[in-house]
Amino acid sequence: MAVIKVRNTKEVIEGYESVLSFLEKQGVLYEHWDMSKLPAHLKEKFVLNDEEKEEILSSYKEEIEELAERRGYKTWDIVALSDATPNLEELLKKFENVHTHTEDEVRAITAGHGIFIIKGEEEVGYFDVELEAGDVISVPEGNPHFFTLMEDRQVVAVRLFIETEGWVAHPYQDKISK
Repeated sequence: MAVIKVRNTKEVIEGYESVLSFLEKQGVLYEHWDMSKLPAHLKEKFVLNDEEKEEILSSYKEEIEELAERRGYKTWDIVALSDATPNLEELLKKFENVHTHTEDEVRAITAGHGIFIIKGEEEVGYFDVELEAGDVISVPEGNPHFFTLMEDRQVVAVRLFIETEGWVAHPYQDKISK
């Protein structure tokens, strides 16, 4: 289950209802998918071939299509990052700069962990959303944020898009309290 850490107050928010309530107030969609639907051989696999990616998408076909219909997403894929990913450091540098997009940034974590750092309302400031398998998040279009990996440096996620070209990072200049 996701855990939120508010940077300027050091507040930690845990538990599905509390996380959901906090994120709703910040305009961020949060859901949790049933991870028992994922085949066992894919639960801790971070280097995937095309067939395995399709197997993940098939396992969550109903959830993906329902979310896509509700939110207007038209295409989806799988991203897998780990120390085995070629040029991982360069990819992370790209992700780890605060930016915005012209559409929502949606991730459904199916294995591993990741952190979205999101700019909240003025009184909240930046907060970390630590995600694990089953967590689904949608950072709204235009909302400053960035993504990075946790200590285990491995994640597999379903990404949903309105237009794949829409996932272009637009740099956002801001100071973040760490």
